[in-house]
Amino acid sequence: MTTRRVFLRSAAGASLVAIGARHWLATASAGELKSIAADAKPISVEERRARIAKVQMLMSQRKVAALLVEPGSTLDYFTGIQWRRSERITLAIIPVQGEVLVVTPAFEEPSVRETLQVGGDVRPWNEHESPFARIVQGLRDRGAAQGVLAVESTVRFFIVDGLRQKSHHREIISADPFVRACRQIKSPAELALMQIANNVTIEALRSMHARIERGMNSAQISALMDRTTTALGGSAEFSLALLNEASAYPHGSIQLQTVREGSTILMDCGCTVQGYQSDISRTWVFGEANARQRKVWNTVKRGQEIALETAKIGVPAGAIDDAVRRYYEGEGWGPGYKLPGLSHRTGHGIGLDGHEPAYLVHGDATPLEAGMCFSDEPGIYIPGEFGVRLEDCWVMTTSGPTLFTPLAKSLDEPI
Repeated sequence: MTTRRVFLRSAAGASLVAIGARHWLATASAGELKSIAADAKPISVEERRARIAKVQMLMSQRKVAALLVEPGSTLDYFTGIQWRRSERITLAIIPVQGEVLVVTPAFEEPSVRETLQVGGDVRPWNEHESPFARIVQGLRDRGAAQGVLAVESTVRFFIVDGLRQKSHHREIISADPFVRACRQIKSPAELALMQIANNVTIEALRSMHARIERGMNSAQISALMDRTTTALGGSAEFSLALLNEASAYPHGSIQLQTVREGSTILMDCGCTVQGYQSDISRTWVFGEANARQRKVWNTVKRGQEIALETAKIGVPAGAIDDAVRRYYEGEGWGPGYKLPGLSHRTGHGIGLDGHEPAYLVHGDATPLEAGMCFSDEPGIYIPGEFGVRLEDCWVMTTSGPTLFTPLAKSLDEPI
């Protein structure tokens, strides 16, 4: 095993090592990176149980009897269950005391049990039966027949409405305050998985940058990015390729664009490793860039730097957006969210979901804490011409932000 291989493997199982990763990533081969993604250590059973214990403590403080969660990232976070939603209800009950209880269709029970990592009980319901009867009985069996129910914010209305009708709970509240208190602060194991996902994405972008050819269209570029990401061991989540005028619209246009001399190429890409996500954007010019493209690119780069300079423990998340926007307005963009300028927030939280609270947007008063992870993506968009977005993700530490990937050096060396 080479020295480089030892370093990259250690990054998979330790806390964030972005500074060292910058050096090794520049020379790591695709084969080495794929090995890292394949060997990435999943979140342990012990960590998931500690998460449940934490949320139960927070529930106890707020006098909540139980937390209800549908399939999705929060259910995965606490239990490891990876399942999908349909008209047939699968729902987890996390009581304020005791083990998790999962209600699911009888024919889905074996599949649901495959990823349940924290123990507990699975209660099946057959097609002719009411899942609400199972949920109410489960609440009763877990000592939560009465009292306040907390519902994870993405639970669908028909489930909440059914519980109101079938149960004796007079108060059903949002679980956001204590779910966010758990999920916003990433553990060393989570940071390690996010580091690997970012390593894969930046290496895939580096490979892509060298393979763009005149005449390629956005769909071809996206497909190539997906294949490259998969070859590196990541699960491709999205590969947005915006060319020419389409780059002026943050999420693109239905008009097919092709690469030509002087094309602006904006790539916004992410993958998952053990469920944890990356989100990286790079913009460059095919051929010779003009003075306007260089000026805008350099302004966006400075916007990224200002975001990181503003981020300090205790600073409201929204203050980062405000600082970037003040700089942009001084350069003649905006004002505010108006175009040409920055029409979206400066960044977003990231983890098991690509977009998570808190948000780097005006008015978000969430104070920054060590362990919070964000994107840094203050683009500039000029309708009818082009747009530039540069994006890297970072974790807040007691000494300031630490990047998962280094910022782009220049328009001529974007990756």
